[in-house]
Amino acid sequence: MEPVKKDAKTNPSATANIFSQVFFCWINPLFRIGYKRRLEEDDMYKVLPEDGSERLGEELQRHWDHEVQKAAKDLRPPKLTKVLIKCYWKPYAVLGIFTLIEEVIKVIQPVFLGKLIQYFEKYDPDDMDALYEAFGYAAGVCLSTLILAVTHHLYFFHVLRTGMKMRVAMCHMIYKKALCLSSAAMGKTTTGQIVNLLSNDVNKFDEVTIFLHFLWVGPLQAAAVLGLLWVEIGPSCLAGMAVLVILMPTQTMFGRLFSKFRSKTAALTDNRIRTMNEVVSGIRIIKMYAWEKPFSALVNDVRREEISKIMSSSYLRGLNMASFFAASKIIVFITFTVYVLLGNTISASRVFVAVSLYSAVRLTVTLFFPSAVEKLSETLITSEMVAFSNGCMFLSSSHFPQSSLLSTILGELPHDKGVLKVKGQLTYASQQPWVFPGTIRSNILFGKELHPQKYEKVLRACALKRDMELLPDGDLTLIGDRGATLSGGQKARVNLARAVYQDADIYLLDDPLSAVDAEVGRHLFEQCICGILKNKPRILVTHQLQYLQSADQILVLKEGHMVARGTYSELQRSGVDFTSLLKREEEGPQAPGVETESRSPRSRTLSQNSVVSHTSSIRSVKDGTEQLPVGPAHFQSFDTVTRSLLTYLCFCVQAAYVLQDWWLAYWAGEQEKLNVNGTVTVQNGVNVTEELNLDFYLGIYAGLTGATLIFGFARSLLMFNVLVKAAQSLHNRMFNSILRTPVRFFDINPIGRVLNRFSKDIGQLDAALPWTFVDFIQIFLQIIGVIAVAASVIPWILIPLVPLVIVFLFLRRYFLQTSRDVKRLESTTRSPVFSHLSSSLQGLWTIRAFRAEERFQNTFDAYQDLHSESWFLFLVTSRWFAVRLDGMCAVFVTITAFEVEAGSVGLALSYAVTLMGMFQWGVRQSAEVENMMTSVERVVEYTELESEAPWETQKRPPPEWPSQGLITFDRVNFSYSSDGPVVLKDMKAMFRPKEKVGIVGRTGAGKSSLVSALFRLAEPEGRIYIDGVLTSEIGLHDLRQKMSIIPQDPVLFTGTMRKNLDPFSQHSDEDLWNALQEVQLKSVVEELPNKMETVLAESGSNFSVGQRQLVCLARAVLRKNRILIIDEATANVDPRTDELIQKTIRDKFRECTVLTIAHRLNTIIDSDRILVLDAGQIHAYDEPYTLLQNPDGIFFKMVQQTGRQEAVALLQSAKQVRNGNLVIFETAL
Repeated sequence: MEPVKKDAKTNPSATANIFSQVFFCWINPLFRIGYKRRLEEDDMYKVLPEDGSERLGEELQRHWDHEVQKAAKDLRPPKLTKVLIKCYWKPYAVLGIFTLIEEVIKVIQPVFLGKLIQYFEKYDPDDMDALYEAFGYAAGVCLSTLILAVTHHLYFFHVLRTGMKMRVAMCHMIYKKALCLSSAAMGKTTTGQIVNLLSNDVNKFDEVTIFLHFLWVGPLQAAAVLGLLWVEIGPSCLAGMAVLVILMPTQTMFGRLFSKFRSKTAALTDNRIRTMNEVVSGIRIIKMYAWEKPFSALVNDVRREEISKIMSSSYLRGLNMASFFAASKIIVFITFTVYVLLGNTISASRVFVAVSLYSAVRLTVTLFFPSAVEKLSETLITSEMVAFSNGCMFLSSSHFPQSSLLSTILGELPHDKGVLKVKGQLTYASQQPWVFPGTIRSNILFGKELHPQKYEKVLRACALKRDMELLPDGDLTLIGDRGATLSGGQKARVNLARAVYQDADIYLLDDPLSAVDAEVGRHLFEQCICGILKNKPRILVTHQLQYLQSADQILVLKEGHMVARGTYSELQRSGVDFTSLLKREEEGPQAPGVETESRSPRSRTLSQNSVVSHTSSIRSVKDGTEQLPVGPAHFQSFDTVTRSLLTYLCFCVQAAYVLQDWWLAYWAGEQEKLNVNGTVTVQNGVNVTEELNLDFYLGIYAGLTGATLIFGFARSLLMFNVLVKAAQSLHNRMFNSILRTPVRFFDINPIGRVLNRFSKDIGQLDAALPWTFVDFIQIFLQIIGVIAVAASVIPWILIPLVPLVIVFLFLRRYFLQTSRDVKRLESTTRSPVFSHLSSSLQGLWTIRAFRAEERFQNTFDAYQDLHSESWFLFLVTSRWFAVRLDGMCAVFVTITAFEVEAGSVGLALSYAVTLMGMFQWGVRQSAEVENMMTSVERVVEYTELESEAPWETQKRPPPEWPSQGLITFDRVNFSYSSDGPVVLKDMKAMFRPKEKVGIVGRTGAGKSSLVSALFRLAEPEGRIYIDGVLTSEIGLHDLRQKMSIIPQDPVLFTGTMRKNLDPFSQHSDEDLWNALQEVQLKSVVEELPNKMETVLAESGSNFSVGQRQLVCLARAVLRKNRILIIDEATANVDPRTDELIQKTIRDKFRECTVLTIAHRLNTIIDSDRILVLDAGQIHAYDEPYTLLQNPDGIFFKMVQQTGRQEAVALLQSAKQVRNGNLVIFETAL
């Protein structure tokens, strides 16, 4: 395996001084580079030794092993939580001190503020002592702001790093565990589950560390605040606290409900993605069957349900945010209403101390504390899951006799009794060809040294020379996640080459010949299995009888028993009939999911394909490129009414929000004037002290509070509604556009990329974007409010504000350049971790047979470290930015604090102080919104794909068309794309009604392209007529519904059996059962629990390949079309099913025109005529017997390659067909 990464730069944080550590100055060089150009992987710093995956994983593993031993002694299950605490509590506890300092300052700051305001209330120009004291308090306010800025971010940085360490250590352990999973344990857990464990569940560790300390700081802080408030405003503070205490469970309840909706949504989302996965993987079939509409309906149903759940959870979120937003207002309102009604007079210092103290404690109590509880419980669940997967059981069973024999020799299956001795080193080529992401060379060498001569020899023996010449970078071509895709046959050969290159003593070859065509198969057998390896013991599992003669020993297995053994001649003498033995369902040794591997519609022709896939590896334009921020894209999908309503609402909310605070300050000011002047009027000789009209002031105050609430809730809900609806419409537009785009699109773009738009990007639009966006708008408006208030009190504060804003705008641009790159690197370095894991899981047997566990573990650690490098940068850069922003806010606070007049100083200052955390959060949210807009862009890009010809046109063919089934090709040229190679050249041919035609040719001759042209999967040049109707003039659905196809890879879709046969529900039950009877599947379906209504497993994996092929045949039987095209399934259909299919075709489709693309000659040797293609042109087109008379012809050579016996048999059949035809011909005369 190649080294994962070149030597990285050393990490400057290790040597940075204390000042540089506190302000993150050591990262400056990276920002400079990032500002000048795109950051690449080489720009990242090496992981600090204490963050290395191996070191962390081993440490945790040690603690875990210890815990397992202890648990065994105490007879209890081992607890992962215990282990984690034991491993990480010390460094984490130290961080608690930071939290404490931070929260203490948050409580002290309002006290300074109160003293400062008091000075202005008792303002006396001559009292110098008071002035100096006031300066002291002002300095206190500013200092505490600064200290807050610094400690907060240091704390966060280290806490998140602790989370990262936990996650990395856990992943190391999970991977180590995965490498020693037994087959049975693998049967119980899917690769998906393990990958999910690594990608989602373990990430909870990243989050839990943030809030944990608030579990003890929160209650302490609340108590302190309560004490201070009691001193300031007496018992009325209890009213406000009561509101807080009520808010807490409400928020927690919201959280609970939210996660309930979340899990329901998640199930529906999974469902939609699964359906999408099937649509995208089976798109060729869906198009050829013209089944787009039922699938569209299916996806839309699931999506509608999903959106309704998302809408509910968004409303919850909206309520939650609005209540959070309004909480401080309600608390202050209730406190002061109670305070005034108890007969106290209001004063500015009291008001603002109270407001500030509440806002200090509010965050902790309503946000951090509940989050801590929620994250903690989530993490506990995760650690249970991880612990469970860390102690997997080892049981096993297997249904495949031949492969079972090999797996027993490999030691993958434990044997119950008897003795198994293996002397020497084993090597193994699995039946399911396995390659891991990397170069082809590294896949073959697999950790061994490169010896050029030996390597060349192996490549030649495994028929890989020609492929290497065709691939863009030869054997250094990257395959796997980021590289080209190999066809099934190429994978199988690479897989074989890997086994051959190892110098082992015993070679176990599990059916390496089934994925390749006859010609290559013969080459592999002669040059490789009986060539290079001729002096080594080899055990070969195969279905192909023509190779048996060369075997030294033949072992015939049936249902786990040995039926016969001996040499070929011995077995022939003993009268064992091989062919009948092999008639057993031959999908036996097939591990589920193989078939799809070796013959995806993409494994057509190498030459085309590797070119195609090479272009695809250059990634879609917008996949990773830099993007300009697009705001409007998302909003163009709303109408103007909604937009103006939203704008108006936002304005009202902010106005009410600020006015409410201003009114309180104004009221306090009026009260102050009264207190100072102490106006006394004389009424009827009685002295009456003038008092403020309480009802008037309280009434307006209450009104403003109410307005803030109503507007706030309305705005939140409306915004969420609008944003989710936009996501809905974008999804529908994207899906419709995907359904209508030509097949070529799916050949260029890997399935993963298309699905990514539907899973990740749509997920962003559904959940993350609305929330972040609303949050951003709220904060943005609040910041504007703060500045407006400050400016109204101290107009000239706008002067220092201007340079601050300029600096800020520059900083943001400077930061975003780098941050976006870091984010990009983080996601690109994350995927290799998962692809390495999933490819390791697929190749477990191979890895163990080659004893490569340690090497794979090291590679995994290297990938983890690479991801940690980018994650580390992500943490540092965001903190760097935040520290600088908060610093700017501190400057703003300082300016405000030292330059105020008595009037509304309190309002200005207490507002300025709230800027602190809010400002940098707002800016980061704006960056988030901008990043998420790339998701919107990517979805929009897919809504504008080119679409194929319309499904229906004005010109409809007559209803009973085609009645004869006459197909004429008139000078047809065909290529898959406008700039692609021409794969059919100037083709003229005629297929007569009711004629059975076989189409043969070597790989890449254009056999499948002929079908593509007929179905107009891309538009052909020239003319194709069916019964005299020009196919290019009618709609695609009209054309495609009138031809039946039995595809090369039988695709079944998740859903009921009935849906699979008849998605439009056009046929009666009786028809369906009859069709199943014809293809001998009736008994199979009747045995299913719900018969026709049984839901098939994902892509029908509970059926064998042969059975799936028969279902496709049943579909064709049902359609009763005049034209049938069979793209023959190459391997893995056993002779019996094959015969059945041939027989059904002869009986049921006697009246139809049948075109068969053949890979095995015995299936088409009895055709009326055979069309031989070569490089896209017609080489010959005649009766089989006539073709066999020409020894220079391609067909003759193909027949010879099948081996002597087979060739004789084929000639016989051709002769019979001819004689049969002659007889008919004579009688006709």
